[in-house]
Amino acid sequence: MKVWLLCPGQGAQRVGMGKDLAERFPAARAVFAAADEALGVALSRLMWDGPEAELTLTHNAQPAILVHALAAHAVVREHVDPVGAAGHSLGEYAAYAAVDALGLGDAVRLVRRRGELMLEAGAARAGTMAAVLGLTPERVADVCREASTDAEVAVAANLNAPDQVVISGDPGAVERAGALLKTAGAKRVLPLKVSGAFHSPLMAPAADGLRAALAGVPFRDPAAPVVANASAGPVRDAATARRLLGEQLTAPVRWVESMQRAADLADGAPFVEIGPGNVLAGLLKRCVPGAVATSVGTAAEMDTFLAQGVA
Repeated sequence: MKVWLLCPGQGAQRVGMGKDLAERFPAARAVFAAADEALGVALSRLMWDGPEAELTLTHNAQPAILVHALAAHAVVREHVDPVGAAGHSLGEYAAYAAVDALGLGDAVRLVRRRGELMLEAGAARAGTMAAVLGLTPERVADVCREASTDAEVAVAANLNAPDQVVISGDPGAVERAGALLKTAGAKRVLPLKVSGAFHSPLMAPAADGLRAALAGVPFRDPAAPVVANASAGPVRDAATARRLLGEQLTAPVRWVESMQRAADLADGAPFVEIGPGNVLAGLLKRCVPGAVATSVGTAAEMDTFLAQGVA
């Protein structure tokens, strides 16, 4: 069965994630064990037993979500033929791993390092983020420019849906942008609990460190195209994958364009979200009306998927 794979980003983590997959499917269990070995820590124990406060820390949440996605992929890979993949922010690493451009150990170590660098950048220069509902990405970007100064910046960071954008930057600029966005007609502006201003210029120090980490990891040409966050275009070679992942931390996640491009490339193939939650399946249907998407992050969801003629 030809499918397009979707891999979730940060925020999808929760205590207990992936435990039922590991108990039900040996292939998933092997992925969790391999990830623990690659990191030298019992990440799976943290994922399954918590505590939640520790799991939510950026350098833990990011590898946890990636490993859950790849555990789900390990179960479906014998039954599906990916025609492409895309991942939201850190999910892009899972997307590359799912189409054999990155090895599991390299992917989980890279994402762990990415989380550490992002945490350090957030500690060095405090930043924040807020979700904006009810305005177009273009309008949000205009207002962010209006709210920014030479000393403080706000940007449209995650262009998630035609009417849902996350803004990111210095707290003062984000607060000003939020007030202006409400005046401009935003239905809601919701502050997010984050450790930094992700996908904004404030992540430049983390991006520098991440490029160095990426340079030391072997990449292969992906077996199927990956639509990159930073370009919203398909990546088919290792060099471009490495370069765009290095740019991703300070660039907006162009998710609306990415899903529209993915739908064109998928040519009618259904979308399958691997990993925790179903956020991306929901966003896809808002970005591409009529698109078909299934989420397979739990054992029950996986059993239903495999029983529907896939196996």
